[in-house]
Amino acid sequence: MRLSTRLTVRRRTRCFLLLHFFCFGALLLRAADLPRQATVATNRYEFHQPHDPAGIGKFYMGREIAQVMGHEAADWLERPERDPEEHTEVLVEQLMLKPGEIVADIGAGTGYFSRRLARKVGAAGKVLAVDIQPEMLALLTNRMTALGISNIVPILGSATDPKLPAESVDLVLMVDMYHEFDFPAEIMEALCRSVKPGCRVVFVEYRSEDPAVPIKPLHKMTEMQVITEMSVLPLDWVQTIEVLPRQPIIIFRKRSPGNAAASYRRR
Repeated sequence: MRLSTRLTVRRRTRCFLLLHFFCFGALLLRAADLPRQATVATNRYEFHQPHDPAGIGKFYMGREIAQVMGHEAADWLERPERDPEEHTEVLVEQLMLKPGEIVADIGAGTGYFSRRLARKVGAAGKVLAVDIQPEMLALLTNRMTALGISNIVPILGSATDPKLPAESVDLVLMVDMYHEFDFPAEIMEALCRSVKPGCRVVFVEYRSEDPAVPIKPLHKMTEMQVITEMSVLPLDWVQTIEVLPRQPIIIFRKRSPGNAAASYRRR
């Protein structure tokens, strides 16, 4: 082979290899960029250090998520002074439950509210008592057995899913619980799927607007923060009832397909 021919072959080979090198490199860069882009597109949460010791360093819509109260503190849920301090019986009355309704008690704990709700819905109704701590559900089950209450169903949920059937619930109740959800967006999306159209989702949170409420700041929420976080869901704020000494009762209704938002009021 002549020298000129060999040089031509070498040049062509070199160009071929360079072309494949650049194409392969571009594909690698694009592949490496895809996970980063997906993370940015789907990430709902921020993480910050340092953070409040009462929180987990994870933020949703500007709010730091609080640490979960463990089953070791279960006695605090059943303290004798709870009703005098918080008017829990008044809270249950304000829900205006009807016999035969299905109620989901999210973060049911020892069943303090579950058993009160069970009385209201009667034998024809049901309370779905959801908690992510098996120890709490064991305490709840033992207490309900001792009291002879049979219309409470304990459900072990997860951090992202309360494990409720679709469009099966007439009312969802969360008492001093929402601020502790590790994945509030995912949990609320799942809860919205479980609620029947036109039915209610109720938040009861310690009033952050009142510094006299003796609770750590991260375990309190403002009414506006709750409304803001629910604004991305098919929920319409209906009313906020201000009859409890420490907590507002913030009521939403699941939007029915094609229906306009409900009229709002507070009392």
